[in-house]
Amino acid sequence: MAGEPQSDCLFCKIVAGEVPATLVRETETTLAFRDINPQAPTHVLVIPRLHYPDAASLAAAAPSVAADVLREAGEVAEQEKIDGSGYRIVLNTGAGAGQTVFHAHAHVLGGRGLNWPPG
Repeated sequence: MAGEPQSDCLFCKIVAGEVPATLVRETETTLAFRDINPQAPTHVLVIPRLHYPDAASLAAAAPSVAADVLREAGEVAEQEKIDGSGYRIVLNTGAGAGQTVFHAHAHVLGGRGLNWPPG
């Protein structure tokens, strides 16, 4: 159920401290940690502490938490010193878009040129 921890969710396990992660920032509603398979020199994931399967369900059920995720993505960029050179925030929704962990999360990518279109 949305908003409740899922026993089979990797990110819920990270929030609970059951799986280690390299934390970058944390707030009452979010957690930010380094991606274990970085696609750029800076690649940090920002997740809501509560479980929502994707960005669309998070935005529909908890728009203030969705805003917290985006705000924290900006804070991560500033802390990592990529805010001046530019960075990308990516929210994949669904397997066809590349989502592999079905807990809403934003990728903060930077530290190199990010071409357009992506992919």
